[in-house]
Amino acid sequence: MSDVTYGPSALATPANFVTVFRLLVSPFLFAMIVSEGTGWGLFALWVVLAGTDGIDGWIARRYGTTRSGAFLDPLADKVLILGAMCSLAVIGRFSWVPVVLIGIRELGISLYRVYWGRRGLAVPARGSAKAKTLVQAFAVGAALIPWGNDLPWVADVSLWVSVVLALVSGAQYLIDGARAATTMDRTPDPGHALS
Repeated sequence: MSDVTYGPSALATPANFVTVFRLLVSPFLFAMIVSEGTGWGLFALWVVLAGTDGIDGWIARRYGTTRSGAFLDPLADKVLILGAMCSLAVIGRFSWVPVVLIGIRELGISLYRVYWGRRGLAVPARGSAKAKTLVQAFAVGAALIPWGNDLPWVADVSLWVSVVLALVSGAQYLIDGARAATTMDRTPDPGHALS
């Protein structure tokens, strides 16, 4: 077992390799969704790609987290999940309304986190945001699995539950940011983080 660890500025890490793999393979998944709709191979590919989120996180915790990984990992998650949802909406399997709501939330909170990050205030992921991502992944999987056509409500209900979780976690980010901002001095402490 190697004792190699990676510092915060490292780029070529095993965790980043897994994350970049997820980003590069995602477009092939989207094309397959549009052309095939459902299928066991498609579902298996989804499980592999969605599962790599946990794998790269485990690798990063074991060998050292990096700033590049902190940026790439959530980006890959958003590309994978929103891309799959949009592909399912294109073929009429998902309604555009929840997909657009989730997309607006993701864009808004990402910009919000960047805004505070430039002022030295880190905005870590909330438990509700992690639950939202898990439910979104389940909803996509339920829409892609072949027997899901017989039980379409499972994917549809899961999708709407993820919308609720997205809005709730988004509101939590906004509240936490406002509270943390009021406790900061006029010159923010670069090490300060939302709890």
